[in-house]
Amino acid sequence: MSDNEEGQGPKSTFSTYVAEGDQLFQKGEYVKAIESFSTALSLQPGDKNCLVSRSRCYLKLGDAESALKDAETSLQDNKGFFKGLYQKAEALYTMGDFEFALVYYHRGNKLRPELQEFRLGIQKAQEAIDNSVGSPSSVKLENKGDLSFFHKSNGVRPKHLNPSHKRESKKHGRKIDKSEKTAKELLGELYNDREYLEKLLQDEDLIKGKIRTGERVQDLIVGCISYLDTRTAFWQQQKPIYARQRDRKLMQQQWNRTLHKPPSDPTRYVLNSLEEIDTGNTENSLKKARELMKVVKEWSEEVLPNKTEVLGNLHSCIGNALMDLGNMDKALHHHQKDLDLANKGDLMDSKSRALDNIGRVYARIGKFQQAIEVWEEKLPLACGGLEKAWLFHEIGRCYLELKRYREARDYGSRSLMAADDISDEKWQLNASVLMAQAELKLGNYKACVSHFERALDQAKLLQDDTASEAIQKALGEAKHRVIQ
Repeated sequence: MSDNEEGQGPKSTFSTYVAEGDQLFQKGEYVKAIESFSTALSLQPGDKNCLVSRSRCYLKLGDAESALKDAETSLQDNKGFFKGLYQKAEALYTMGDFEFALVYYHRGNKLRPELQEFRLGIQKAQEAIDNSVGSPSSVKLENKGDLSFFHKSNGVRPKHLNPSHKRESKKHGRKIDKSEKTAKELLGELYNDREYLEKLLQDEDLIKGKIRTGERVQDLIVGCISYLDTRTAFWQQQKPIYARQRDRKLMQQQWNRTLHKPPSDPTRYVLNSLEEIDTGNTENSLKKARELMKVVKEWSEEVLPNKTEVLGNLHSCIGNALMDLGNMDKALHHHQKDLDLANKGDLMDSKSRALDNIGRVYARIGKFQQAIEVWEEKLPLACGGLEKAWLFHEIGRCYLELKRYREARDYGSRSLMAADDISDEKWQLNASVLMAQAELKLGNYKACVSHFERALDQAKLLQDDTASEAIQKALGEAKHRVIQ
């Protein structure tokens, strides 16, 4: 953007810049995407969804601190905003604050237990903590966010230490000893970059210079080396060398038995693949999910200990994609597979998700009694007010479709109580409308008017003009019935 354009301000709408940012993100052009999201935020400061989108871009670029800042800003007005909670957990995880990341993954899972991202986040955070504090590599975490430790292999300190790699960190007041061999393995191609930066520090004329922004070249080089040192420690903490060697041996043993060679970190591979599945369009998501399922099916449980849960997740992804595409029979088949795997592995969260999806399929094809039966089976597994508000409402809607208006009203009342407990305006609105419709059918017009009036207040509070218009029309008809 030129200085002239910048001075004139944004030339399009908030929605346009957000859509542009989303497209750039999909293309992997994260810097440009950040520019688009930032322009959108200049039009609507504090938009929480836009902040989360920009946070994701920062995370892709390795700027976890900026990602965390945007995620926290998105949570300022609504601590239960699940997208912000997930993004905050992801940023903390990337920064190496695994314990704090685990806390926020759990908070999100409590609010939205049907979302697989939080369950997988809990798993990867727990595994990272186990690798860092509970493994035979004697990893030591000293403070919150401290990624440094002394790595020992079988209790013996590495013999070949390069003195140039012994560096004192004034910020944390500790020394970091690194094995050159370990650094090479962890940094890979970046190790050559680190060596090059070390050589630049020896050029006295160069390091005295400054760049156009006024920063000293020496500070920039030291900052880059420090970043690489931090990443070395972080990667080592996530998957210590002994575990990497074990994985390589295991992969070699599996090579003749499988068509696909497992990556060094199958869990991370699956998580990244699931993220791609979630962010793609429906047809691409379906294709990627099927491809990943073929790969995972060929892995043993030694390679992927949670294979059953991953396969269930994939059946769920495929089922949801097929449902979006209108193929209800196949969608039902995959959600039933998810349920079978959940029962087999005694996975309660997965069972809850599968019952949820099966009920949605039945409701979509008009089999309301079957939907009610499935969702009522899910009720004891429901966690948190939000899920209960949704579930009671959906069961009530099914009863309304079956013309069983008393049951519809009762479930509407239960939905409203759950929504009131968590002060969720959206589900207070939905439950109030459901109760008003049931009371209308039962001939209780005064009660109907009361519920429609409350629903109208909620719609105005949410600035939902479409809902307000529809409710006002229904309210007018109900008041006419009262007069008669």
